[in-house]
Amino acid sequence: MRKLVYYIAISIDGYIAGPGGEFDFYPVADDLAAYLNDQHPETIPTHLRAQLGLDAPNKRFDTVLMGRGTYQPALDAGITSPYAHLRQYVISGSIPEITDPAVELVSGDPIGLVQRLKKEEGMDIWLCGGGKLAGSLLPEIDELIVKCYPVVAGSGVPAFDGEFRPTAFTNTGTRTFSNGTVLLTYVRG
Repeated sequence: MRKLVYYIAISIDGYIAGPGGEFDFYPVADDLAAYLNDQHPETIPTHLRAQLGLDAPNKRFDTVLMGRGTYQPALDAGITSPYAHLRQYVISGSIPEITDPAVELVSGDPIGLVQRLKKEEGMDIWLCGGGKLAGSLLPEIDELIVKCYPVVAGSGVPAFDGEFRPTAFTNTGTRTFSNGTVLLTYVRG
C-alpha cells in the first residue's frame, strides 16, 4: 500500500513558512542541495528542475498534495502546474476553480482522498503542505521527513495546525548537513 509522507522544511521553532507564506529564509548548503536533488528529485518544482539541469526520474513520489497556501506562491508567479512531473492535488475550499487540467482541485474530504489514493497502485504520496492540511491529515500520515533548518522564524505557519492530537512517531534516521540543517525521518508508531 502507498504511504502518505509529510516531507517538509521547518524552522527550529516549528514553522514551515513565515506569516506571509515566506519560505526563502531557509539556508541551503551545497551538500544539502546535492542530497535533496539525488534522493528526492521529484520534490523540486518542475520549473526549477530545468534551471538546475535536474533530469532525474521520480524516486519516491508520483503524487503531491498541497493546500492553498502552498499552491498560491506558484500561482502568484504565473505557474499553474508547479509539479508537472507528479499527479497534483490542491485541497482547498477557498479556491473557486483551477484552470490547469494537470492540477485537480479537491474542495471536500481530504481524508477520503488520501484513503482512496493509498489503495491505488503507484509510488508514495507526498504531502507538501501546509500546516492546516497536515493537521487534518495527521491520522493518515505514515511517515515524516523533516528538514529542520538552523533558524528561528518567530511566527508563521506551524507544521501542524489543528486539534490537540498527540501522535507517536519513531525516529528512523538523522543526518546533519554542513550548515546545521538536520534531516529527520520518522515512521508512525
